Amino acid sequence: MILRKVWGSVWSRSNSGKDSASQRAIHVPVSSSSSSSLGAFDQLPMDILVQILMMMEPRDAVKLSLACKAWKCLAGGNRLWIFYLQCSQDSWDAIFFAETCLRSGYPLRMVSSQSGELSFMRIYGQRAQVPGSVIIDGGSGYCKFGWSKYASPSGRSATFLEFGNIESPIYARLQQFFATIFTRMQVKPSMQPIVVSLPLCHFDDTESAKASRRQLKTAILNVLFDMNVPAVCAVNQAVLALYAARRTSGIVVNIGFQVITILPILHGKVMRQVGVEVIGFGALKLTGFLKEKMQENNITFQSLYTVRTLKENLCYVALDYKAELSRDTQASMEVAGEGWFTLSKERFQTGEILFQPRLAGMRAMSLQQAVALCMDHCDAAGLTGDDSWYKTVVLAGGSACLPGLAERLEKELHDYLSPSICNGVRVIPPPCGVDTAWHGAKLISNLSTFPGPWCITRKQFRRKSRLMW
Repeated sequence: MILRKVWGSVWSRSNSGKDSASQRAIHVPVSSSSSSSLGAFDQLPMDILVQILMMMEPRDAVKLSLACKAWKCLAGGNRLWIFYLQCSQDSWDAIFFAETCLRSGYPLRMVSSQSGELSFMRIYGQRAQVPGSVIIDGGSGYCKFGWSKYASPSGRSATFLEFGNIESPIYARLQQFFATIFTRMQVKPSMQPIVVSLPLCHFDDTESAKASRRQLKTAILNVLFDMNVPAVCAVNQAVLALYAARRTSGIVVNIGFQVITILPILHGKVMRQVGVEVIGFGALKLTGFLKEKMQENNITFQSLYTVRTLKENLCYVALDYKAELSRDTQASMEVAGEGWFTLSKERFQTGEILFQPRLAGMRAMSLQQAVALCMDHCDAAGLTGDDSWYKTVVLAGGSACLPGLAERLEKELHDYLSPSICNGVRVIPPPCGVDTAWHGAKLISNLSTFPGPWCITRKQFRRKSRLMW
């Protein structure tokens, strides 16, 4: 019916440019059978025919492809199905990155970037059948959780579990943590796969650190499978942030609640043998420093929550700290229940302690020193013939969203690094704000191949546990 409606509107166009159109008309395989012809549509240019198909629903395009070989050739083309994918909730660049770089599972195996070698008609159909999953990103400060089919997390809560502390009560605490999330989401654990981010802890490459990381991951899987979850995908939080930036290699700077971690990642694997740098303060210290500055200026407030709200909404990082000191930087905002607050130099002094920790009385590496040290280690390791993999720096974490942070860090790195390394260095702000790791998990959970290559099932986990013992 759609073809009949469109036919009248395009016929006059095709006749007016008949000579040129005949040269651009679609060429379909011709055989002795009439089933390889498009009939009257044979004289229409390819672009018009594709536009006609784009007006259809995907299911109608599939039905039309069954009419004859010529329609199958046209309706099965990547151009049409890329268009349909572009109309979906996820952005096209996210879909293309995921389907070319992540579909094989871990370890990553890059699919050719030539989209012609992928059947996006098949990918569209497979993505439509992927079951919805629950994504749980338990950050060091706040937990983000929600459905993979949603545009953003459906809920957030303070993380009431210290992941890094592996003790005998860890099972009970993990069980309470996940049970609370399932209750808030009003879902049964047994109904869908779970994608969970593995927290950043036990940073070293020592045997004891490796054992602690394995113990934590095993405890998480044990709890989830005891709750009858059918399959679990557990991925490092920093790796998820890198995926959200459409990268599989780079350096992730995660400004966590208590500490800042700088992790080199190559092809989706944290290169701990190269060296993970840790700075001994995080978002909590930034909030505390702003609190001190407000008290010095006789600005009264009722709770630390108010200070954090002001930090998130008014604070920024100055590109040139000394020049900023002479500018008028006053700004105001209203905090519900407490009234209006006005900040001035505190707005950029708070973020400045990342680059000058001594301003807060701390003896710690600055952010640019730690990132530069990580890059030096990557350069010295010589893991690949191409040194560009570690020159992309991705920021993650709530306080990493401070405006101006990415630009300032990039500037400092260019001033701090040797000329042989600093060329090509680029710093990317959190791609999806505070929900960056959650969105990295979303890429995985909506893959056309999910849950297969990314998940471990309850049966596989039990079998593996028995073999270990």
